Amino acid sequence: MNTRTVEPTRFAAIQGASWTIGSLILFSVVFLTAAGCSGETDAKPAGMQDKKFPVMKSAQEWKEILGEDRYRVMRLHGTERAFSGEYHDYKKKGIYVCAACGKELFSSSTKYDSGTGWPSFYEPIDDESVGESRDESYGMVRTEVHCARCGGHLGHVFPDGPEPTGLRYCINSISLMFEPAR
Repeated sequence: MNTRTVEPTRFAAIQGASWTIGSLILFSVVFLTAAGCSGETDAKPAGMQDKKFPVMKSAQEWKEILGEDRYRVMRLHGTERAFSGEYHDYKKKGIYVCAACGKELFSSSTKYDSGTGWPSFYEPIDDESVGESRDESYGMVRTEVHCARCGGHLGHVFPDGPEPTGLRYCINSISLMFEPAR
């Protein structure tokens, strides 16, 4: 009869590894929960923690101005679901402004259908309207786009857009308001 036994040291190593993985998962859940509930400051990506903007408000003031959904996207750097936003398939002519402070951001003349489910533009209305910062969330490195006046999170910019710039500014509808052309 051929019986196979597991070496005790090998079994202990496997058992220890699974305990270590379980501990890491538990630690991650506790840490992320605490970080997500950490209080009254806005979440900011690396490189933006000390940045000052012309329009500055406390987290409580932004919550009152923006409401829960806009606050989550614009101040906590969230994202709305693809194809759920008001402007992803919007065709009217005019200017898209920051929903938090009213700064002009994008013209409808630079908007195009990228097929991503978010409003996409190939360039901002001018060089001073949006700022950029490095975003390393979710295990990716992307370029985050924010309002240059208030720092509100707008979305991300990618190098896969159409000519003339080759850029795709992928913007959350909830971060925008629309002013029709007159």
